[in-house]
Amino acid sequence: MSRSILIVDDDDRILASLSQALGSESDEVRTAASAELAIASLAEEPADVVLADLKMPGMDGMELLKLLRERSPEIDVLMMTAYDDLPTVAEAMREGASDYLTKPLDLHHLRRVLTRVFEDRSVRSRSVPKSQGATDRAEAGGERMVGRDPAMVEIFKLIGQVAGTRTTVVIRGESGTGKELVAREIHASSPYAEEPFVAVNCTALPATLLESELFGHVKGAFTDAVSARKGRFALAGRGTIFLDEIGDTPPEFQAKLLRVLQEHEFYPVGAELPERAEARVIAATHRNLEEEIAGGRFREDLYYRLRVVEIVLPPLRERLGDIPLLAEHLVRKAGEAVDRRGLELAPECIDALMAHAWPGNVRELENCLTRAVVMSTSDVIRPERIRFGVPTVAGMDTESLSTLEDVERAHVAQILRATDGHKSRSAEILGISRPRLDRLIRKYALDNLT
Repeated sequence: MSRSILIVDDDDRILASLSQALGSESDEVRTAASAELAIASLAEEPADVVLADLKMPGMDGMELLKLLRERSPEIDVLMMTAYDDLPTVAEAMREGASDYLTKPLDLHHLRRVLTRVFEDRSVRSRSVPKSQGATDRAEAGGERMVGRDPAMVEIFKLIGQVAGTRTTVVIRGESGTGKELVAREIHASSPYAEEPFVAVNCTALPATLLESELFGHVKGAFTDAVSARKGRFALAGRGTIFLDEIGDTPPEFQAKLLRVLQEHEFYPVGAELPERAEARVIAATHRNLEEEIAGGRFREDLYYRLRVVEIVLPPLRERLGDIPLLAEHLVRKAGEAVDRRGLELAPECIDALMAHAWPGNVRELENCLTRAVVMSTSDVIRPERIRFGVPTVAGMDTESLSTLEDVERAHVAQILRATDGHKSRSAEILGISRPRLDRLIRKYALDNLT
């Protein structure tokens, strides 16, 4: 069986080095300095695998990928780039790329990928032809995720693979790792991107209101139900409903959610007839669900219904190499928000950021850099503008904590850390209501601790 590779890149040095390195991987290695030349080359002589750079002048790699999926779906396309916008990984995988490689290329990894691709081609040749590529996606709006850490690249490959399905997904990770951003990227990469994305923070709603909020209610269902109201499932339509902190929901609600996933229908509170549930469910939690199941706090059958696909986000301390990229992105974002473009971080700032443990993850990093942008008086942010976390009551600096609000903020932060961000337990320890705790968290910008 032939094993031919076409390498497409506008950098002659990369073409030469890859051609030499991969000469033993196939019967034939050809090169093309542009996507247009690649198309002409393939018209004259097909190839089994196309290894294409994403960023090229004229037609870029993504356009080439889409064109090949339409015209020559039997070709395996591997994308490569030094570009650090991770959603492009998801888009490439959703559009039918066989894999996605980041520069500088690890030749050992590239050889392993090629071995797998050629093995898969051998299996496919004895079975069914490769299907046509997926339909075009709507561009993801809003916040984007950046980085080049291998774990994050793998996550965005998975996003691209599951986006075109209606599969239920569980996203796990510590608070502040970006679970909702991943859910939004799945939705934005899906064929239902024009449908609503409805996010629900399950811990922000009292247990007594959670069912009504998600499933709606009919008029007269309870004392204050003066009119019928649609719930979040109905509002999501055929889009996506994102259930954040699913691990903190009460058992009664878990039983009702299980029925929704099993029967694809729900009963508004007080209703006699069910309504159809068409939205895709993506759930997220910072809890260890296996421990919650063992402790009788989470239903095992619901766990398996939700965990068709699981995405585990690494904490920021495990991908410190992404901090320079994230910092540049977040400073630019914060600067645009306050109409201060062109701000830069001094090199010493990056050193300080890399040395921090980031218990609040990317959310803490964003808060830290937003404050630095606001407080900076020049176009270069100096290290003294970088401040981490909040002071605690024990051993507090009395000069920096000169007001009652400072003490209150520090104490609330200390309790949130001690309970691992559990709001109900924190409110109980503080001796305040849950709504008041939510107000304090908003007032003192402590979202990174929940």
